[in-house]
Amino acid sequence: MLPLLLVAASVGLSNLAAAIGIGLGGVTARTRVRVALTFGVFEAGMPIVGLVVGAGVASGIGHAARWIGAAVLIAIGVLTVVQAWRQPAETDRGVPEPGQPHHTDSLGRLFVSAFALSLDNLAAGFALGTMHVGVAEGAIVIGVVSVVLSLAGLELGGRIGAAAGRRGEQIGGAILVAVGVALAAGVL
Repeated sequence: MLPLLLVAASVGLSNLAAAIGIGLGGVTARTRVRVALTFGVFEAGMPIVGLVVGAGVASGIGHAARWIGAAVLIAIGVLTVVQAWRQPAETDRGVPEPGQPHHTDSLGRLFVSAFALSLDNLAAGFALGTMHVGVAEGAIVIGVVSVVLSLAGLELGGRIGAAAGRRGEQIGGAILVAVGVALAAGVL
């Protein structure tokens, strides 16, 4: 079980970092649930896809997955920074009012981010097979660890974002760019 937890933690670290970036812009309780569940489902599902697709196809995708995921995250981060820069102050504090629509509530952007973050988990599916871990057990542990790390990242990002005010979204976008660069460099 310890090797599985270590694999789950290692693949979930990118979610922690991205969730901090998302949380910096300020998030509602609804967004917290959506981000945590979406990241968890994608993180748990990709290793299963890796097992189902097979070693030949997924190993070819495996090397490119890191670059594709990194490019998508960098693009989302840049888009977030540009949108935050252009966006007028929404309140006197420059932070959206609680419950108001927020750019992180975009389900499409959330799915793209979750997909990009989980692309490298295709290879984790093969690792699960070599560790003689059941697919369901592996998916559940990876999903739960991802949800926990995502919620922790959103909370930390939210606290930092509250202190950063209007600049929180810009900082958050910059963090997504940094996560993309770290993925490309093989650090995450």
